[in-house]
Amino acid sequence: MQTIEKKSLKVGKYVNTAHVDKVIRNYKQERWVHNSERIGKEDSLSGWWSIEEMEEFIAKAKSHGADGIKFYFGAYDADYAEKPEYAGRQTLVMVGTKHNETGVGVLNKDIYYTDASGQSNILAYNATSLCPPFCSGTLGKLGIDDNELGVTLVDKGEDGMILI
Repeated sequence: MQTIEKKSLKVGKYVNTAHVDKVIRNYKQERWVHNSERIGKEDSLSGWWSIEEMEEFIAKAKSHGADGIKFYFGAYDADYAEKPEYAGRQTLVMVGTKHNETGVGVLNKDIYYTDASGQSNILAYNATSLCPPFCSGTLGKLGIDDNELGVTLVDKGEDGMILI
């Protein structure tokens, strides 16, 4: 009997609080402030899905041959009518992928499937609960859930300082 060893596709790692604080602080200072100024309101800092939604998406992705999930950064149209409070804000889109090693490198190809109407569609999930505009905590008015993200003081030069 021949056994085939399955190669692990793991690329991530568990990190500590200091790492999370650092990368979020870097994002706020180097990207979020500029994004917010450009769109004229506080951009989103996070998106949330329930475990139930994530498990359903993972199960559907697996049923279509996926072995991974890619998270794309995106942004809603400036005139997004479905949820006007999301207009212009960044978002996350989950896309089922299939890992493929080629002679030129590794590809994680997006999965497409044929829906009930016969159309080809990407296997994707969006519509996360964005913060802002939907945040909790005492700093919620600033678009921050102070129970999760911490506080960052950003020096805006001649424009002063802001607390995010």
